[in-house]
Amino acid sequence: MRVQPLYLACIAEANPTGVLTNPMTTISRRTFLATTALTVAATRLRAQASNPTQVTLTIPAEATGPQMPVDFVGLSYEVQQLTDPSFFSAQNAGLIRECKALSPHGVLRLGGNTSEFGYWKPTPESPEPEHPQTREVVGEPKPQYYAVTAEAVRNLAEFLKATGWTCLYGIGMGTNTPERAAAEAEFVAKTLGSSLQYFQIGNEVDLFDRHLRDPKTWSAKTYLDEWLTLARAIVARVPQAKFGMPDVAGKVEWLTEIAALWPSIQNPPHVTTLTHHYYFGGPATNPEVNIPNLLKPETMAKVQRTADIATAAADKMGARVRMTEGNTCYRGGKPGVSDVFAAALWAADYALLLASNNYSGVNLHGGTGKSVANSVGGFLPGDVMLKDEGETPEQIASHPHPFYTPIATFGSEYRLMPVGYGLKFAGSLSGARLIKADLTRALQATGVDATAYAAKQTSGETAVVVLNKDASRDLELTLDFGSGRAGRVNVETLHAPALESREARIEPEKGRAVSGGKVTLTVSRATGMRISLA
Repeated sequence: MRVQPLYLACIAEANPTGVLTNPMTTISRRTFLATTALTVAATRLRAQASNPTQVTLTIPAEATGPQMPVDFVGLSYEVQQLTDPSFFSAQNAGLIRECKALSPHGVLRLGGNTSEFGYWKPTPESPEPEHPQTREVVGEPKPQYYAVTAEAVRNLAEFLKATGWTCLYGIGMGTNTPERAAAEAEFVAKTLGSSLQYFQIGNEVDLFDRHLRDPKTWSAKTYLDEWLTLARAIVARVPQAKFGMPDVAGKVEWLTEIAALWPSIQNPPHVTTLTHHYYFGGPATNPEVNIPNLLKPETMAKVQRTADIATAAADKMGARVRMTEGNTCYRGGKPGVSDVFAAALWAADYALLLASNNYSGVNLHGGTGKSVANSVGGFLPGDVMLKDEGETPEQIASHPHPFYTPIATFGSEYRLMPVGYGLKFAGSLSGARLIKADLTRALQATGVDATAYAAKQTSGETAVVVLNKDASRDLELTLDFGSGRAGRVNVETLHAPALESREARIEPEKGRAVSGGKVTLTVSRATGMRISLA
């Protein structure tokens, strides 16, 4: 069959490397339609970009917002990843390099669905315990048990020292016992030492009624009663133990209920952090999980409503809030959404919005394809989607697995993915005190889908991060730092050839002179920009 010239033009337009795909190569219908749309829209976008939208943002001199912790940036992995003791180890130079590049003071969270099926195996001779019966449910891990060994925990300690990161260590609740939980916690606390921030008991406990607990009786109250039994067993062995909880999947109202019950608890364990998860949508087969919906302002408005509930509950308990597991699309991500540059802009915006709400940090979920597939029933829906669309095994393997992982493994190589670049870009404000100013409202009043955040960094610099998520409109942005400010701004951009590109870069640009306290820059469509003034 002969390929038509328009088809060839579409392929060339969509390939940012400039290398024309073999015209006889079969590509999926999804790819053909997407690239056709890009070609048809290209002329229109260039015309709109020639007339950028003008807007001025006034940056207050004083920083009165929350301080973004130096260890705000984090990653989340399945506990089952510990079954390979060489993964989190001092010998895994590639993963150590990418973690340090992502953040010099990051936080590794170990948890996930698989944490409910692990058991502590302190010695090679320790027998596997008897396990309770559970219900097998589509989308949940199959009840396949695995051991967490002392070797894996010792290697984890060396990995944390090598990266300079700390750890939120997940201990299973769904099939565990207080005795085993306490024994594991005692060894982990002694081995990790100061690298351990706190223990997390249970993962997505609001979903236990699906497969691990009686749906007729399971509630925030029954969870809290059970949690206290395990937490007190741990405190008996580790008196200085700290905890995060309840790590809900979506029922953020559980935080409110627990905060209301907390004053009635006698001598409560030391809870430093209330935790929840967040995925934009899913699974991969859901047509509503797409780039326009991911980036639209209403998506972040929903995030803000969740943050309002979570922070109010945390304030009542004298704790902070952390988003300990989340990403673009649950059950492993969606190809063409989770593994492309649009996810970088989403991640940067999401992280900075939570920072402005006094969250202690964000942990984006990832890991190896096998570990995440095991956590959601044995396969990634995104792989099925690609097979149905005609991608070959080689083409499917070229995607990161899982599709949303911030750091992907390709054989023995580790590589930072677009969503990871977005988290890294947001992390450039770590340690800074945020400036309270509704810059986003001024931007979106122009009709452009863009957001902005400002902060005073420890160096004394004023930094502004602008995320132009709009697919078609450039911004001609004037920043007003005040008439007394002078000098030059330093600029770096988060960019890629297109929202659909499976790549991202953070690169410096030529600085600009500040005149009369003002500087004007162009923030191109689908681009992030960080502007700092000493």
